[in-house]
Amino acid sequence: MYTIKEVAEMMNVSEHTLRFWAKNGFIPDIERDRNNIRLFSEHTLGWVKIVKCLRNVGVDLKSVKKYIDLCLVGDSTIQERYEIILDTKKKALERNAPRLVAESVRFELTR
Repeated sequence: MYTIKEVAEMMNVSEHTLRFWAKNGFIPDIERDRNNIRLFSEHTLGWVKIVKCLRNVGVDLKSVKKYIDLCLVGDSTIQERYEIILDTKKKALERNAPRLVAESVRFELTR
């Protein structure tokens, strides 16, 4: 089991962010010790990794929460989760298209 401070250091996420995610249901199944301190298991670290990954690629908080909730429902939601990922990919490509084209042209010029 890991404290919030340890998880923050391991995952390179602020303690404040972890508390926000925990409080708002982005990280299910967090345990607490007798002093009410959050304890993260290997299982909950997996949720932290998922949330961090989704946020890093630009998924908004509402969609992250929906994704987590769908995961908790189970396999019947795989298609819906896949659609969230595809939508994220589409938005990322649209947002980064000009930069990707410029880098591609620059690469071709240097060959």
